[in-house]
Amino acid sequence: MRKISDATLILAYQSGDSKALNTLVKKWHLQFCKFAFWMVKDADAAKDIAQESWKVIFNKLTDLKEPEKFKSWAISIVNRKSIDYLRANQRKALQLRNYQQEEVQHNVEEGDDASLYRKKLRKAILELPENQRIIIQLFYLQNYSLKEIGELLGISVGTVKSRLFHAREKLKLSIKNRNHE
Repeated sequence: MRKISDATLILAYQSGDSKALNTLVKKWHLQFCKFAFWMVKDADAAKDIAQESWKVIFNKLTDLKEPEKFKSWAISIVNRKSIDYLRANQRKALQLRNYQQEEVQHNVEEGDDASLYRKKLRKAILELPENQRIIIQLFYLQNYSLKEIGELLGISVGTVKSRLFHAREKLKLSIKNRNHE
């Protein structure tokens, strides 16, 4: 049995085949949950984000002009919903950040050099602006290409490169400054 492309499923759904939508959901729901989880680090919230994303997708799917771009279009919706969730819970994130900073300060003398460097790097990444932090995570932790990141976030490859460059520079400076403390 060959796999049916997303574009074929979407065109079938747009033509009135509701079973095509079920197949699309079965194909992508787990990926949406994983992507949302990677962003928000909360399994329950990730499931909710995926569900909310499907609501948007259902409402807009009949108007999707380029069905072959479903993956990047849908992932960008999950990404936006994840960012909305993170912004809504910014106070929790700030408390976590403060806790992590205190942990780094308390454990500075306990760890070896590599462990200390990793802690400094984690702290520095958390201090990056959100748009740069997301680029760093997608590029280094999720191994997305610059083009894929641009598609996911709905920005140009040039903007991705710029944000990645500026994030690296800030990280270098932050680590350098922490080494002189």
